[in-house]
Amino acid sequence: MKKILTATYCLILLSIVLPLTSSFGQNIPVVYSNITQKGEQLVLRNPDTKEEYLQNKRSYSYTYSKISRLPEGTEGRLKFDFRDSTLNGTIYYGLVKTTGVRFPQPVFFKRHAQISRGVAKLKLKKSFSGKYDFVDWETTGRMIVGYRIVDDKGNILYDGRVNVTGKGPFTVDNSLVEGPFVTLQKEDGVTIYFKTSEPAICSVMVDGKKYRDTHITDRHEIAVTGLRPDKVYPYTLLYGDWKESYSFRTAPVKGASTQFTWAYASDSRAGSGGGERNIQGTNAYIIKKMMVLAKEKGARFFQFTGDLINGYKTDEDAMNLEYANFKNAARLFWHYAPVNIAMGNHEALMTAFEGRNAVDRFPFATASAERCFADNFVNPHNGPVSEDGASYDPSPAGDDFPSYDENAYYYTYGNMAMVALNSNYWYAPSTGNIPMHSGNVHGYIMDRQFDWLKQTIMMLEADPDIDHIFVTFHTPCFPNGGHSKDDMWYGGNNDIRPYIAGKPVETGIIERRDQILDLLINQSKKCVALLHGDEHNYSRLVITDKTPMYPEGWDKPRLHISRPFTQITNGAAGAPYYAQEKLPWSKDVQIFSPLNALMLLTIDGPKVHLEVINPDTFEKIEELDLK
Repeated sequence: MKKILTATYCLILLSIVLPLTSSFGQNIPVVYSNITQKGEQLVLRNPDTKEEYLQNKRSYSYTYSKISRLPEGTEGRLKFDFRDSTLNGTIYYGLVKTTGVRFPQPVFFKRHAQISRGVAKLKLKKSFSGKYDFVDWETTGRMIVGYRIVDDKGNILYDGRVNVTGKGPFTVDNSLVEGPFVTLQKEDGVTIYFKTSEPAICSVMVDGKKYRDTHITDRHEIAVTGLRPDKVYPYTLLYGDWKESYSFRTAPVKGASTQFTWAYASDSRAGSGGGERNIQGTNAYIIKKMMVLAKEKGARFFQFTGDLINGYKTDEDAMNLEYANFKNAARLFWHYAPVNIAMGNHEALMTAFEGRNAVDRFPFATASAERCFADNFVNPHNGPVSEDGASYDPSPAGDDFPSYDENAYYYTYGNMAMVALNSNYWYAPSTGNIPMHSGNVHGYIMDRQFDWLKQTIMMLEADPDIDHIFVTFHTPCFPNGGHSKDDMWYGGNNDIRPYIAGKPVETGIIERRDQILDLLINQSKKCVALLHGDEHNYSRLVITDKTPMYPEGWDKPRLHISRPFTQITNGAAGAPYYAQEKLPWSKDVQIFSPLNALMLLTIDGPKVHLEVINPDTFEKIEELDLK
């Protein structure tokens, strides 16, 4: 009998520790609960009601691989075939001039082409000959055609570019489909990131030296090194027989106190108003305005913290289309300086079930929201590893959680540092059912990431070259308009917390909020402000030791605030406006604005100056010294 009990116990233990494997090889992470496999179907089971929810495998009309499909050249035309007989609409098209202009954009021709049953034909020779040839293709036999795909309901789906050779017949050549983007800005160089339609060896020419890909690829990350600090360098991207030229500026020497400006915003998912305010998941109209204004104001980099897109997809190909539209709109700045991206809740890529139940998509290493995000952006690789090894990890020896690589990180520029966190890591959108299926709630910084934050803040605090620290994550510590029922407040409900393998973690969300504030305010003298998004407005809150921070009946320790501290929420990059709410700390809100807002922060030695401008009208929202 004892042997039977021991064997039974071992089987139960193994069922907890080892991933459940489906008949076709899919592993169900042990950090989830009540998710099982029936044949080739995932099932979520409510242990109390015994109700079962089947996996909801949604289909999407528009995906990146379909909509970005390049055309074929014919005698005098380009022929698009999207291989979808249900797709009808319009393609607007025009030539793109890349020489002698700072922001290459298509100049749409006066006529357009119809998409009928997934096929469209663009009349290049007839449209762009003679006086309409402003790129001299009739001489060179080379042109770049920009195009916009619109469906029969008037929805803008995608803006693309295609490189064309010949004078008729035409041939489609290897084309630049994303970028070039300046990333990983350092004192001695940058990394140029871009995507081409076909795999190739490409290069970047800077200061007389050519930097090349190390292998054939269509996703290029070319490191440019050996340069001087704080200097503008023209660069030329070379791909096949094509080239485009822009410039970038290296970062100043760490600790330098020279004046510089940088930009901040978040929440550019699709807005109301039609047209470019919704190019398949993103408000391209406001993004373009913001990026050009940031460039004209001399911003050295742009920090953008979450909700780039509508997201909440179950298919990464549908996510990739929305990400591509964000990147295409943001490239007006990104050609010249970094746009450093952090995750929000709308970057969710889900394994979904009936009954509006959803968890972070798995397998985590290849299909999670975090993996899809890292595949689309280039950020520093210096953050925490994952939540593996935390006290609540049910299998410490295994890889049970998604990676933090490129979605939590820090960087320095001159005498300032930026720490970017992921407050939607391992995010399960169905908050009320998290005790059933497990997952992380919106707004919670989990233990290993919090430990990394402490280590990073203490490292920067001890660094004599760093005078100013900024910390950014998507969800406000103190919501003011639109998210009082979640973020780091949840209406004052500290019971909200992640569940791992069916068990709640020890620390509630308000307690975790206080731990973060204690670190940034009381243990750090250099932290200037917390920068958030999520709420679609602009607000600035100054908290002091007199600020009401707790719900009625709070029976846990109360945080002492040793100095006035600023929280700025700027989720005003184009997502639909949220109105102000009355909350315990509302009297300490210094400003609340419904206008689209671009923050421009100027560091000048020991000083920090803030200017906030509506990028649509250039109206100034506020201006003040933060330090």
